[in-house]
Amino acid sequence: MNDFGQPGGADDEFAAVHRCLTEVDADADKFESWEKLINACETLEGGLSRNSSPAALAACRDAFDRFLAKFPLYFGFWKKYAEFEFQVAGTESAEMVYERGIACNPHSVDLWAEYCRFKMDTVHDTDVVRDHQHSIPRGRHDPVVHIREPHALAVDACDGSFSNGAARASSQLLRPPLQLALPSNTHRTRFFEHASTMVGIDYMSHPFWDKYIEFEERSESPARVYAVLARIVRIPLHQFNRYFERFRPMIHELDLEHLAPADVLERVRAEVQAEAVAYGAPRAELEVQRDIRGKIDSMYLEVHTATQTEVTRVWAYESELGHQFFHTVELSHQQLNGWRKYLDFEEAEGDFARTKCVYERCITVCAFYDDFWLRYARWMSGQGKTEEVRHIYSRAAFFVPISRPGIRLQWAYFEESQGRVDVAQDIHEAILMKLPDCIEVIVSLAHLQRRQKDLAAAVQVLRDQIDAPIGDLYTKAALVAEWAMLLWKSSNGSAEPARAVFLKNAQWYGDSRNFWEKWFQFELEQHSERQEEAGHRVRHVFTEFRRTSRLPAAVKRDMAQIYLDFLVHRGGQSSMLEYLDVDREMFGPASVAFPAAGPDGARENGAAGGELDEASKKKAESRLIFFYQTHTEPDASAQGPADFN
Repeated sequence: MNDFGQPGGADDEFAAVHRCLTEVDADADKFESWEKLINACETLEGGLSRNSSPAALAACRDAFDRFLAKFPLYFGFWKKYAEFEFQVAGTESAEMVYERGIACNPHSVDLWAEYCRFKMDTVHDTDVVRDHQHSIPRGRHDPVVHIREPHALAVDACDGSFSNGAARASSQLLRPPLQLALPSNTHRTRFFEHASTMVGIDYMSHPFWDKYIEFEERSESPARVYAVLARIVRIPLHQFNRYFERFRPMIHELDLEHLAPADVLERVRAEVQAEAVAYGAPRAELEVQRDIRGKIDSMYLEVHTATQTEVTRVWAYESELGHQFFHTVELSHQQLNGWRKYLDFEEAEGDFARTKCVYERCITVCAFYDDFWLRYARWMSGQGKTEEVRHIYSRAAFFVPISRPGIRLQWAYFEESQGRVDVAQDIHEAILMKLPDCIEVIVSLAHLQRRQKDLAAAVQVLRDQIDAPIGDLYTKAALVAEWAMLLWKSSNGSAEPARAVFLKNAQWYGDSRNFWEKWFQFELEQHSERQEEAGHRVRHVFTEFRRTSRLPAAVKRDMAQIYLDFLVHRGGQSSMLEYLDVDREMFGPASVAFPAAGPDGARENGAAGGELDEASKKKAESRLIFFYQTHTEPDASAQGPADFN
């Protein structure tokens, strides 16, 4: 995009675009900069049209493409892009944009509603719209289920033994929900049916259903309108009453054949006629039809009652969600907890389609929070949907910043569990291309090689990183410590190779907390037959640590606590003397504490003169914590914005 739109290089409008582009390049995560860039492009040459210059059109397209490649969940910008293409290039170009948008947002009610409006406005042959072949493979998605399972269970619990014919027939209306009163040639509604599969059971899906009804009304097909409404009245929707009020009068207006499946109509007719015989009063056909309509009306009143109950239950959770669209700003803890409670509710209900629908809505809003992606993948794994789990991880890797590699490592572990070791390795290496000093990922890759190959392969991963000419000193320190621990745990209990690694490298990595913690851990876990020898080795590590390290006093006190614990639980007869000395020197007042500096300003603990700078201190103090060690229960009482990290 740096080469676009330079007609002479003096145009103020293009200069403004370039200024916006510079802002975007400086901080690509800042939404406001992108918005300014797109607005600047749209106003080029007094507003873009078919007559605009190729440079201006290319500039605007490039801005949209780059923005939506980074933030594909902004459905409103897909709409703007499609409208732009329709204005400057025509129907086909606009449709291509909608297809791209739907591929990125298959569960966006608003985008589907806009796409439906576009198709209705630009394609006037209704059969073409109905027969539209959508580009997303249908096999990937599950069929829509419009009512929650408890509705059907209410029928099953009675085993069909109702006290009246209307109730018996109503069981046919409740189960199966998708087939009720649909025209037999259902393949003709493929475009809208695919949309209903994607968003039809969304609690806020009324914009889509309004378009579906409008489409059938334009085709002047009351029977099809009725069929659509008959499905909608079963779905717990925000505006379900509006649809039922429109649906109910149609029961008394349409021909009987359109009101219910043939077997249901036949059964209801038989019941009406049986009632007439029981009363000894034969009825005319018009009276029979009137009674049939009345019974069907009663059936749907039962459906309405069941749906209303469900809407009330769902509203308790929907009302706590706040805004339900993607944005780059942090969400509040209250919103996140609202989604968690909603997901708990749906999972407890046990309806796969409805639970998946809420998850898809949730990860659209909470796309930058990896704990929701992890929860979604875990839930889907519990359903036995391996390919769906893989799809969730691949999507999560797009949205969660690579600076938080946990979700990608979880994906790698998943692929390894499925026997795709090469994919797991590729994921690790892809992360390291962006985060070459990420200790967590390097160590994870080393253990992947250990599990799938051998110790030598694992050590080689660590050695390659340690011996690299570039790399952070503190990263290398942690990797050396990991190398030593790996040697020890994989060498049949022999401690000498690992101890040699620690001793040799202490002079280089003495300012690393990770290095010293691993060395402490190593010596503390040795099971020497001679208590005195074990104590001597631990004492040596602590003494060297105090003498050579420039780590801050707070870190040294943490290490001292480890040593004090060792003296109490594993020390010998005279260990309490040393305990009190260390306690005084590390935790006593300045007058009796371990001396910090000599007369010449050099550190008396043996470290090189001078303190660590702030950047180095932060790295030196950091601890190696793997992402799975940070999993905690959400704080239900937390307030304010929730940090993405």
